[in-house]
Amino acid sequence: MPWTPPRSSPRGPSAPCGSGATAEEIAKHKGPPVFTQEERYKMVQAIKWVDEIVAGAPYVTALETLDKYNCDFCVHGNDITLTVDGRDTYEEVKKAGRYRECKRTQGVSTTDLVGRMLLMTKAHHSSRELPSEYREYTDSFGKPLHLVPAGAGICPEGFSQCPRSHSPWTGVSQFLQTSQKIIQFASGKEPKPGDTIIYVAGAFDLFHIGHVAFLEKVYQLAERPYIIAGLHFDQEVNHYKGKNYPIMNVHERTLSVLACRYVAEVVIGAPYAVTANLLDHFKVDLVCHGKTEVMPDKDGSDPYQEPKRRGIFRQIDSGNDLTTDLIVQRIIKNRLEYEARNQKKEARELAVLEAIKKREAMPEGAAVQVESPCEA
Repeated sequence: MPWTPPRSSPRGPSAPCGSGATAEEIAKHKGPPVFTQEERYKMVQAIKWVDEIVAGAPYVTALETLDKYNCDFCVHGNDITLTVDGRDTYEEVKKAGRYRECKRTQGVSTTDLVGRMLLMTKAHHSSRELPSEYREYTDSFGKPLHLVPAGAGICPEGFSQCPRSHSPWTGVSQFLQTSQKIIQFASGKEPKPGDTIIYVAGAFDLFHIGHVAFLEKVYQLAERPYIIAGLHFDQEVNHYKGKNYPIMNVHERTLSVLACRYVAEVVIGAPYAVTANLLDHFKVDLVCHGKTEVMPDKDGSDPYQEPKRRGIFRQIDSGNDLTTDLIVQRIIKNRLEYEARNQKKEARELAVLEAIKKREAMPEGAAVQVESPCEA
């Protein structure tokens, strides 16, 4: 998805504009998207650096698109994006000098997240090391399947054991949180006199449109809202969610929530019970929770009993039924499709990598033929 700053904008000359391809184009060139078209548009619009959405943008970014929406240049991460026939989707804008590249957050990828969902391990939780079998699976996710007897392999259902990936753009590395990353995402705004300080707490795992709809509703409760989101530690989330939840560890979830335009501050490792000390410390005016079930605290008490006692608790109906559980179900249901998607993606990337190596090894001026691996 390109991020394109328009030449002129009410917010200034370099305000970013997000564009999203249709589900059909994504499915053609990349594979089935996890979220629907409408969900993706709503999610991108909720990112605090995005001012405008271009719906239905072509998957291959052309100069015509940049000119149509008055954009100076197009921005993408430092991973390669290819079409179904192996072409660079940004080839045209690169040649015209209207392409910029930014470094991706190391250790965070769709491949890794899908691997966590399918493997049902807890290795990704904070303060735990990645076991060798988890690295093996996430590094090779999407490679051609080698059927093995149940119990002989590490993958769910016992039939997927694959060779290790070699593409530098599809492999998985461990995410390492730094203070600089948090600073880049944080708003840095303190609450001002007259602001309504609203506290919300939860896992906010796989930050999705259900979370966005909830936070948007909360934001609309006050004229000048200042929303503080409390994120529970991984072990706390696992206690009340079970299985291998959360899918994303607390460091990854922190950046996801900080990127939302409705959130002003994040409490990393917030207590499960909303205590009097927390309410007084942040001078909280209102505490909100969605319509999802609230599990009792370890001692059997209601974690929201203090804000309820003070009369500042509100239950919010976001109007959206999407949950983290439903997203995981989507992935598991379409597992083979996602593995096939990564097989094709890996093949295209390896072909490009091989072409780059050949080009570097050949005398200057010699042409290199890049064969498309995608028709098989």
